[in-house]
Amino acid sequence: MQTPLRRLGPSPPPHPVGEENHPKGGAGGLIPGVDVESPSTAPTRGRPPPLSRGRILRCALAVALGAFLAAASPAFAYTAYVTNEKGNSISVIDTDKMEVMKTIKVGERPRGIALSKDDSQIFVCVGDDDTIQIVDAKTAKIIGNLPSGPDPEQLRVSPDGKTVYVANENDALLTAIDVASRKAVAEFPVGVEPEGVAVSPDEKMIVNTSETTNMAHLIDWPNRKIVANILVDSRPRFAEFKPDGSELWVSSEVGGKVAVIDPMKKVITHKIEFDVPGLRKEQIQPVGIRFTSDGKLGFVALGPANRVAVIDGATKRVLNYLLVGQRVWHLALTPDDKLLFTTNGVSNDVTVIDVASLKAIKSIPVGSYPWGVAITRK
Repeated sequence: MQTPLRRLGPSPPPHPVGEENHPKGGAGGLIPGVDVESPSTAPTRGRPPPLSRGRILRCALAVALGAFLAAASPAFAYTAYVTNEKGNSISVIDTDKMEVMKTIKVGERPRGIALSKDDSQIFVCVGDDDTIQIVDAKTAKIIGNLPSGPDPEQLRVSPDGKTVYVANENDALLTAIDVASRKAVAEFPVGVEPEGVAVSPDEKMIVNTSETTNMAHLIDWPNRKIVANILVDSRPRFAEFKPDGSELWVSSEVGGKVAVIDPMKKVITHKIEFDVPGLRKEQIQPVGIRFTSDGKLGFVALGPANRVAVIDGATKRVLNYLLVGQRVWHLALTPDDKLLFTTNGVSNDVTVIDVASLKAIKSIPVGSYPWGVAITRK
């Protein structure tokens, strides 16, 4: 956005001529040793000297150049991609204008979505087509597929952009796919109905949550082996590492809690509970989780509670509940941490939250049953 011009205030009033306006000292209130300008050389009191024609031209050019640069400066706009589960499409949102710019048709039942490291490709899980489709972000055309296995639901791209990790709900597997060759390179048997996928910042640990087994499975990726199966509350749907990798948060939709796990010790250190005034406990179903880049704030989508919980990343205390659309599923922050986007499945819209004020500022209509969301890094 352009920086608004400041309205300049009125010029200060001219100083009245008089002895009281001179520095005190010496005879007549003048400072000894300082010459007094003669009437022929002194500027008129209270008025600046007249500008030369050259100076006026330079000032005009400077003002025009400033206006041009302000108009030409690009706004810090990102692009948000929202999967519409029942609309079989992706809504493309300009985060500066906060409106849908185009709609991309994809396969059946798109849910999980992620971007390549350079934002040039969109990876989307199309569950009923049993594949991950690759969409060219520039042309909005489907350019290929990744072999996900049956019913892919959530996926993550490795920090180096070379690997896609996907949960295969029907086969109880976590599959690792090489992006360059578009081939599966590893499979890990996990619990029943795997869904959530998380990758540690250093990519040394991959996490998969299984809804029916009620576990978070921690995988040592360099050694290709499962190193822990941690029991959490009922129906874990999502997992997210803090940006520094110090904690892993796992949301349990039916259990209504978020488990905070120490990934080094592989134990639960805290459980975050929610209490929204006026709502029954069974209406509070945590799903998507996101952190600000400094890890100081965590955001948790609370499903049919139609709220996003704001949590202190250090104390784990719930700071606020923000009212959004109906049946909020997942979340994404702009890279500058200024805006949070929420997908609201039942109301078919996306809520935009201003992070500084923690207030919802816009509702954007999208397709049918919005589910996942990913935002460009540039």
